[in-house]
Amino acid sequence: MTTIDLNSDMGESFGRWKLGDDESLLTVVSSANIACGFHAGDPSVMRRTLANAAANGVAVGAHVAYRDLAGFGRRYIDVAAAELTADVMYQLAALEGMARAAGTRVRYVKPHGALYNRIVTDEVQAKAVVEAIRAVDPALALLTLPGSVVGRVAEAAGLRVFREAFADRAYTPDGTLVSRRLPGAVIADPDAVAARVSRMVTDGTVEAIDGTIVPIHADSVCVHGDSPAAVALAKAVRERLTADGVTIRPFAA
Repeated sequence: MTTIDLNSDMGESFGRWKLGDDESLLTVVSSANIACGFHAGDPSVMRRTLANAAANGVAVGAHVAYRDLAGFGRRYIDVAAAELTADVMYQLAALEGMARAAGTRVRYVKPHGALYNRIVTDEVQAKAVVEAIRAVDPALALLTLPGSVVGRVAEAAGLRVFREAFADRAYTPDGTLVSRRLPGAVIADPDAVAARVSRMVTDGTVEAIDGTIVPIHADSVCVHGDSPAAVALAKAVRERLTADGVTIRPFAA
């Protein structure tokens, strides 16, 4: 592999509460997953983040989530399929309208947190999310975990699907993410993260939390923007990949 996308979750501040250094991250990453107000973000934060992404030539994705501001979208919610479809449509429409005003457009969808993990295996909720994407704009791509149910459902529905790996999260032997509730789930050392990503991109494997070597195919690598070390991690990853001869560019340009 000679090219890879580097994405990050951002726009997750709210009112006077600031989370992450989006301005710095937008000078490093090639794609920005922007919160749409359900797990984080508000109209002013969305507008500012979109403007900064446009100014830096960074591709924009909609970071849709369960309606869960208090839990940062990381709590599983048993929402009816029709309601989930409407919620995702609402978020997509809001971000797309603001993106146009900022001189850019939404190019893909990446579900957030509990919703992201739920539709890896839950076909009912996966279909609800895919239905929302198709209803708003079937040209939008979907970014998801390799081997996910939602990826299969989206491809069957005619959507473009791209797979991602996680720079700063530990993996289980079956290729899913270790729960944040468990020790070692989040990796914060820039050198260790850069080495992991280099292996993912150049060798197509990642070492799971138990030492198992897991094959992995990814079109994009995510660095979580809410990590205190996010900018340092993203810079370390970009520098290592550049040294490996890998080009960083958006998967959904």
